[in-house]
Amino acid sequence: MKSSVRIVSPCGMLGYGFPKDSFERAFEQEIHGIVVDAGSTDAGPHKLGAGVSIVSERAVKKDLKLMIEKGIPNKIPIIIGSAGGAGAKPHVKNTLKLLNEVLTEECFSAKIAVIWADFENDYILEMQNKGKIKPLTKNISPLTEEVIKETTSIVAQMGHEPILDALNVGADIIVCGRAYDPSPFASIGIYHGMDAGLSYHLGKILECGALCAEPGTTKDSILGTIYQDSFTVQSLNPKRTCTTTSVAAHTFYEKEHPYLLHGPGFMLDLSECTFTEESHGVIKVAHSKYIPSETYRIKLEGARKSAYRTFVIAGIRDPLLLENLEEVEKEVLEQVKSYYPEISEQDYQINFYHYGKNAVLGDNESEEFHGHEIGVMFEVLAKTQEQANSLCATLRSTFLHYGYEGRKSTAGNLAFPFAPSDIPFGPVYEFSIYHLMELERNPFQMEMMEVVNDG
Repeated sequence: MKSSVRIVSPCGMLGYGFPKDSFERAFEQEIHGIVVDAGSTDAGPHKLGAGVSIVSERAVKKDLKLMIEKGIPNKIPIIIGSAGGAGAKPHVKNTLKLLNEVLTEECFSAKIAVIWADFENDYILEMQNKGKIKPLTKNISPLTEEVIKETTSIVAQMGHEPILDALNVGADIIVCGRAYDPSPFASIGIYHGMDAGLSYHLGKILECGALCAEPGTTKDSILGTIYQDSFTVQSLNPKRTCTTTSVAAHTFYEKEHPYLLHGPGFMLDLSECTFTEESHGVIKVAHSKYIPSETYRIKLEGARKSAYRTFVIAGIRDPLLLENLEEVEKEVLEQVKSYYPEISEQDYQINFYHYGKNAVLGDNESEEFHGHEIGVMFEVLAKTQEQANSLCATLRSTFLHYGYEGRKSTAGNLAFPFAPSDIPFGPVYEFSIYHLMELERNPFQMEMMEVVNDG
């Protein structure tokens, strides 16, 4: 058993980028793992439903190159969590393609473990019928057979156990499908015999890169060191400093409870945690507790297509129109509805967003609007792209030439920054599955791959 285990987190998400100098500063000492998160549900269900990434391939390759150059020659395992954004099969396959390109271009050989996180609809339906699936929270409806069958992509968040299996077979690079964000980080500490509570708490902090430092950012590197009774966190960039406040604050990041954190098959109790500055910028954390759950459950995420979207962005400057904007929108909407009686009102939705006038908080905004111009967005959601396009075109042209009371000009009411003004977005997805599933066995399949480059 090692007396200390050091993990470097290059950045908050693979493809976000990080300073090379910061990252390389970590290797002035022995490093036991290079771990990076690559996914999130923060941006909604579109990545999972559409099978696309939130970052560019160019950016991912730049980050991978720096990680591989340090990891492979020094036999430091590289772990990628939630590959490609949502961790489903298309995301993992694209990450593997980019990995192979970098390894070939840099003449590196590597043993790659791939841990798939995808689930077939029939398996989820079987588990649902067995009573093994329940809603994540009270405001989520129980699953139905219809919802499961309509869901096009289903993944589950893996814990550290499948990643330990990959470390135990000596993988140089581990590409995880959807993973609980701290798990890839925690697996390094647990693999080396460190306390699971400390390992997971550190993983919770490292997953976002240098966001736990001041000034915080996801685009810089951070170093975590686990000891037998504590762990430390420190910035690898001299322009940033970890403080007791910044590290403690990040402990509360994305949590529904101030000191209880649920993960796959466990709960972290952080109620007795202490945060002390061991030396300038080096923050020591102790007393994190790992409590195994009586029933092992994993979180399921599934997306289904719900509509098609077309939208228009424009500017409004006329003070008379701004004073009566909501009333004009109501009248324009009625004209659009009357023009298309053949399209059921149940099959589409039209939304107005006023950027500069309560677009974010809406009716909850405390201050009265006093601006001289705003940006508006007209959004149409419909059952088909053709319907969305047609409704949006009529909405835009009706509003553009609508003769509101007091209008002094017959010119257009809207200033368009783009031509064409109407932007067909394509399919819109929703989270149809956001539930917990009780495990009967390890459902995550590992596949080994060998990349050989003789140079």
